[in-house]
Amino acid sequence: MNDETQHAKQGDIAMKKSPANQQPVESEQEAVKPEPTYQNVAYGDHERNVLDFWQAESARPTPLVMFVHSGGFSVGSKEIIKAHRLWDLLGAGISVASINYRLLSHAPLPTAHYDGRRALQFLRSKAEEWNIDKTLVGAFGGSAGAQICMWLAFHDEMANPNSSDPLERESTRLACVATSGGQTTKNIYLWHEWLPGYELPQKDFFSLFGATKKKEYVEKTTAVSALPLVSEGDPPIFMMYSMAPDDPIPTDQKQAHSWKIHHVIFGIKLKEKMNALGIEADLQYPGAHSIYESISHFLIKKLT
Repeated sequence: MNDETQHAKQGDIAMKKSPANQQPVESEQEAVKPEPTYQNVAYGDHERNVLDFWQAESARPTPLVMFVHSGGFSVGSKEIIKAHRLWDLLGAGISVASINYRLLSHAPLPTAHYDGRRALQFLRSKAEEWNIDKTLVGAFGGSAGAQICMWLAFHDEMANPNSSDPLERESTRLACVATSGGQTTKNIYLWHEWLPGYELPQKDFFSLFGATKKKEYVEKTTAVSALPLVSEGDPPIFMMYSMAPDDPIPTDQKQAHSWKIHHVIFGIKLKEKMNALGIEADLQYPGAHSIYESISHFLIKKLT
């Protein structure tokens, strides 16, 4: 990222691209991403507070989907959004944004979540200029990104109508959310209880939230985790996991670690609670029946 982009004022456009709907030939669509309509748009003051936006071609305001990248809150970037996902959504008349957010090297959690909120409110503030329908906004992401998306989906409205900052007056509610490998709680003690073979980490995990004691840590994880937040009237979710509930732990140590921390039990626990609340929660894993073929299929069905 160049210095000009890093120091852009909020809402400044670092680079304008050709319309996002200019499709390549079909054989290229899996590998070649459409160019963003606007790239590296600043939504906040930090150098990581930037997003890319693809505008769907439409005479009327379009639905919007916001993508939040994975990476354990330690790495990752907005560029990992998949080409086929962009083509699917844009082809259905849905505009797309992909955001960066501050990592643990910049600040403890839930700073990343707050950046996700700010990005969502910024996007809504651009509704007239970018031809967005504020009432049809969804989000999707994997792992860490899934956590941010679910926090936005299940948290009560966080708009502040009395704020002097016009962005903070924008709604934070979502119409739907889709996740892959999402952790529906950040409480490591519950991970130890639920996950096959999972041991509490040796390193200090309290510091992830800037906490020093267990009570403070649990309180902070409860405030951002989907399971304690979800309540009646919240939006539907589509969840994908790569293992079945009774699959054995992989023998490779590195694979086993990733397998545990992205385990389907997280989706099962959330689905149980949402079923009890009468909220749609579709769970896809090997051998399970899902009414949706993919994340794209779910988002398109819910937003168009």
